[in-house]
Amino acid sequence: MTDTSSRPDVLVIGAGVVGAACAYYCTAAGLRVEVVERGAIGGGTSGAGEGNILVSDKAPGPELELALLSSRLWRELGAELGAEALEYEAKGGVVVAGSAETAEGLRRFTAGQRASGVHATDIGPDELFALEPRLTREAVGGAHYPQDAQVQPVLATAHLLRHARRRGARVHCGTRVTGFVRDRHDAVIGVRTDSPTAPVRHARWVINAAGTWAGELAGLAGAPVPVLPRRGFVLVTEPLPRVVRHKVYTAEYVANVASGDAGLETSVVVEGTRGGTVLIGASRERVGFDREISLPVLRRLAAQAIGLFPFLSGVSLLRSYLGFRPYCPDHLPVIGPDPRAPGLLHACGHEGAGIGLASATGHLLAQRLTGAEPDLDLTPFRPQRFAEATA
Repeated sequence: MTDTSSRPDVLVIGAGVVGAACAYYCTAAGLRVEVVERGAIGGGTSGAGEGNILVSDKAPGPELELALLSSRLWRELGAELGAEALEYEAKGGVVVAGSAETAEGLRRFTAGQRASGVHATDIGPDELFALEPRLTREAVGGAHYPQDAQVQPVLATAHLLRHARRRGARVHCGTRVTGFVRDRHDAVIGVRTDSPTAPVRHARWVINAAGTWAGELAGLAGAPVPVLPRRGFVLVTEPLPRVVRHKVYTAEYVANVASGDAGLETSVVVEGTRGGTVLIGASRERVGFDREISLPVLRRLAAQAIGLFPFLSGVSLLRSYLGFRPYCPDHLPVIGPDPRAPGLLHACGHEGAGIGLASATGHLLAQRLTGAEPDLDLTPFRPQRFAEATA
């Protein structure tokens, strides 16, 4: 008989921010946890993100409910782990309307959000320029979202895992999962890896938090989910004084987030960091894992940023970087147990909202695994919904 006393309760695949949050909340709930990561901690999508914790870009519905829960949990994490350690900043968000028609559409959008619990204030030009004095004077109005916040994503990931380790979690980097182990009832009871010292790792439950690789792993488990990479670029300026006070973006950004178009889409997003640099995004395109730098995309982002903040025309860029968002066709993450592979749970498909939604994802899965009353119904995020749609 195999000794199971040393096996973890939960094996998390992926040490990005979502996997780290799963490890953090599962260990806080008293579960024994191991994490396996193909690369380095925060080395995938998390390390290429801006650290956004947003409610402003989400329409009423399940994802907004998840974002509101996550926003509260991130505030609690800032208090528990240290806002300075995470570089957690409740800076708030400002959405800018460039025409009367856009402003009217934004007012309809904020009205629906307020009915769902979002703190959103419609503002005119005077209030807009008071919040962001360097904005283009062509803006006609906008909305202010005090709940929007930001963390430094790699620091947040590292600190979540550090606290999970203090509670006994074990983290194995440079370990690629190559398959799943099943029992005689066809339930998932572990994973196969490329590690020469531990080619098989057992656990009571396995969480697929593998980011853009989550779809491939789900396929290996015989429980496919359509998670695909969606490339995005970010520009980084030279360090500046505090010239951009909030996360600022145009109203068109919301439409681009919700779009399923595989082609290139850009909508300007500008925000300052504690280090003084200004981050400029955002682009979206489905090109697989192509890491080639696209100068036309970078030029378009720069031009759009100057259109929103004209002073940027005299600012130097230090660098650019790219990452791959784990995209799902219905723009909802995949969270929860998979009935097609008992013992397997998913925590993936968050696209560009993974950092913001990570805390709620980890918290809800820990509740599910310990039998606690969940704070939110996971039904809209169920992994099998895509198979149901084609049945």
